[in-house]
Amino acid sequence: MRRRERIVVDTNCLVSRLLLADSIPGLAVRKAVDASILLVSEATMEELADVLGRSKFDRYVSIEDRKQFLRLLGRVAEFVPIIYPVHECRDPDDDRFLEVALNGRASVILSGDQDLLSLHPWRNVAILSPKEYLKR
Repeated sequence: MRRRERIVVDTNCLVSRLLLADSIPGLAVRKAVDASILLVSEATMEELADVLGRSKFDRYVSIEDRKQFLRLLGRVAEFVPIIYPVHECRDPDDDRFLEVALNGRASVILSGDQDLLSLHPWRNVAILSPKEYLKR
């Protein structure tokens, strides 16, 4: 049996999955969840909770559905403790995704963020856009 790939998905892709499930990022996240081990950390989950708690999303998805999305993600994802910090991204806020990849032994980061995509490949981790990930 083939080992499942270990993947980190950035906040924007996860938000896209919730808001626009049939968008390219939404479909990429669905593929990642179905075919891979999704890795998160306390910091990445806190960022997602903060973003999903913003009132600008109220007219698209109820707060109850956003909380349910967080709960489901917490159940399907593997939480990674961050032992080795990373300070390598030009946007320090994105270092949290690199940290999960490094500490969780990920082979892929799924992101639409140019600050992360510009690092591809990073320490033997492929950093792919949703479109690139779907083509694999």
